[in-house]
Amino acid sequence: MSLEENIARVKENMVRAARAAGRDPAEITLVAATKVQRSDTIRRAIAAGVTVCGENRVQEMTAHLEDDAYAGAALHFIGHLQTNKVRQVVGRVDLIQSVGSEHLLDAIEAQAAKLDLVQDILLEVNIGGELSKSGVAPEAVKPLAQKAISCPHLRLRGLMAIPPVAGQPGANRPFFAKMYQLYVDIRMNLDHNGTVINCLSMGMSDDYEDAVREGATLVRVGTALFGPRPPMRQG
Repeated sequence: MSLEENIARVKENMVRAARAAGRDPAEITLVAATKVQRSDTIRRAIAAGVTVCGENRVQEMTAHLEDDAYAGAALHFIGHLQTNKVRQVVGRVDLIQSVGSEHLLDAIEAQAAKLDLVQDILLEVNIGGELSKSGVAPEAVKPLAQKAISCPHLRLRGLMAIPPVAGQPGANRPFFAKMYQLYVDIRMNLDHNGTVINCLSMGMSDDYEDAVREGATLVRVGTALFGPRPPMRQG
């Protein structure tokens, strides 16, 4: 199938999953995970209806920005962000989804203050307790969220998670359900930082429909749109 057909199919699946859960499909946004894609491919995706692009790597993001590849779409940073790359991201993206430590939170606040702007962020939760993944433990979300809303140059918009790789269909629904409960708790207790906490980013190519059923407002989809990723370019 073509890229355009894939985008249409994924959107249809999202609508069907939302309606099956009694949700308004308009509440959920497709984030096209554009890692290792070419600028012309990103432009095609936006022309086909993608409204948000998500980048994993700072170097690729910078190159695509210079190429004006994201024109017409919002840009999210969805990958692991090192503190020494913060200055290259803050103020250049609409949302940083992957803030998974107090140290990174401090670095983003400092850079946003230097630029005199307010950066929208999500807190990344290590919902599966995996040593190989970044993010805060579920019990540490509320303290980190409280710190985030005290930072004058940050605007907390919600939560993000990457659950363990599912061994079978539906296996991640308990993780998604737990994330939704954390999200609801944050909204009920901490939604007073001058904006609405309305983002729950979870679900990827293999499980985005389950994520929608469990309350996701953002799903990050790459392979189901673009096909298997091409090899990383060297240099």
